[in-house]
Amino acid sequence: MPAEQPSPGGSGELSRTALFDRHVALGAKMVPFAGYEMPVQYRLGVLKEHLWTREKAGLFDVSHMGQAILIADDGRHETVARAIEALVPADALNLKPGQQRYTQFTNADGGIMDDLMMTRPAAADRGGQLVLVVNAACKEQDFAHIASNLPAGVRLEIQ
Repeated sequence: MPAEQPSPGGSGELSRTALFDRHVALGAKMVPFAGYEMPVQYRLGVLKEHLWTREKAGLFDVSHMGQAILIADDGRHETVARAIEALVPADALNLKPGQQRYTQFTNADGGIMDDLMMTRPAAADRGGQLVLVVNAACKEQDFAHIASNLPAGVRLEIQ
């Protein structure tokens, strides 16, 4: 996961992701987003970007987003899956190694608080872990929500 790089200058300036220079070199129009300078479009325009993505593939720089690892102290996938399943309406238990699932955090009434991506790492030595990626603008609230609702034996490591 790329590390964020603060912009040069004083406090209050926007941060830059590790891909900032590459975005600029590719002709990106950079705009403020959740405390970062992020690309909103590239020089050929959004229609051509859309068509390219539909026909080939598109990439999205998520390094500004909130990234964390949910870890079960017993090293078991079942433990970490049950912990996240108490917070999201998605099946984490049956995620295969290397598989990702898009889901939402729900409140006590079942309303959606925010969305996130959860990934079961492919490496065998990371069996009791899930990698979580949450929205940049809500990462502090999302991480606080997760941490305050974890059972004993499961911890959150913010990256």
